Amino acid sequence: MEKYYRQVFYYETDKMAIVHNANYLRIFEEARLFFMERIGVPYPQIEEAGILIPQVDAYVRYHQTLKYGDEFYVEVRMTEFNGARMKFQYEIHRASDDELTASGYTSHCFIDEVKRLPLSLKKHMPEAYERMVQNKETE
Repeated sequence: MEKYYRQVFYYETDKMAIVHNANYLRIFEEARLFFMERIGVPYPQIEEAGILIPQVDAYVRYHQTLKYGDEFYVEVRMTEFNGARMKFQYEIHRASDDELTASGYTSHCFIDEVKRLPLSLKKHMPEAYERMVQNKETE
């Protein structure tokens, strides 16, 4: 899987020019959307099918700081997927020295947009389900 690269934006930092802790979850989301796009299951395609993917939990561990202007990359892996739920793990590294700056995970489920009830991606989008299965990593 390709790494997701970008630079820290000014608005993401606090008064000390360090990335504010809440922005790491946004970075995780960007990397997850990048991952889904790369495997051929973009979020807009899922939403057009009337399926939503709410986040059910999240965890971030901060190892080192990222500062305004730092280039970084995110390694994202889908470590769990059963058609109803999925879990992604993330590692954010400063590009200049490959230093691990943050790690964590997010878990998600699939729900019907109208009924707001859980659903199986295998039943509603079998092609997307197969792509997801093919791209799940084992720990």
